[in-house]
Amino acid sequence: MTKIIAIFNQAGGVMKTSLTMNLGYHLSRKHKVLLVDTDPQASLTTFMGLEPHELEEIVADSLLTPETKLPIHHNLHGMDLAPANITLSAVELQLSAVMARELRLKQALEPILNNYDFILIDCPPSLGILSILGLCAATHVLVPVQTHYKAFKGTELLLDSIKQVKKHINPKLAIAGFVPTLYVNANQDKVILEALEQQLSPAKVYPKIPRATAFADAVMNSQPLAVYDPKHPAIAKRSVGIAVLKKIALGMEKL
Repeated sequence: MTKIIAIFNQAGGVMKTSLTMNLGYHLSRKHKVLLVDTDPQASLTTFMGLEPHELEEIVADSLLTPETKLPIHHNLHGMDLAPANITLSAVELQLSAVMARELRLKQALEPILNNYDFILIDCPPSLGILSILGLCAATHVLVPVQTHYKAFKGTELLLDSIKQVKKHINPKLAIAGFVPTLYVNANQDKVILEALEQQLSPAKVYPKIPRATAFADAVMNSQPLAVYDPKHPAIAKRSVGIAVLKKIALGMEKL
């Protein structure tokens, strides 16, 4: 059975897109992986080496016209990608009068489910219809949370949104876990990390991913961290980041 994992947090800047690309890469070493960009900012599309404004076909086409096949770019660092661009921002308004609009992404994915072991959906940093589409299509949701007080307080609203989707639309949706991100060795980060581990139980809280310029360096080169120059000193110093990503990938395989 294909595992469809929505990477979701209504807050921006929590390493959501980097997690999607890097987790997808590690899963793709042994599995067939599709990444789906549902964010009008199209960061994932850019990170994967495409120019969003040059694309003629994007995810929005399949959401608005169900008979249109999901546009897929193949074999980008061993993964496939259904891309996005800014025109995706009009989807919410255009779907406002459509019956069962929450199911449009799920319906778009159904014809290709047998082609993939994992489908990772990069949700936008909002609680709008595009995030709802991702949660309704998913079998699991993985939540990156920055180890800062503001981000931690936002998890209550986030969990309520997941609860509402599970109750009303997608009863099989399960929480795959939480990933503490952008961790630095400071007092606030330590306190929030401990709070995450205590208060989010029994959900899985993965080891922390440290703040590292190596992630940004890799993104500038449109590469996952593990593909980026292996001799780069930043990667050697922050190899724990790659180790954690491998652990998260293993956790996804066990879902």
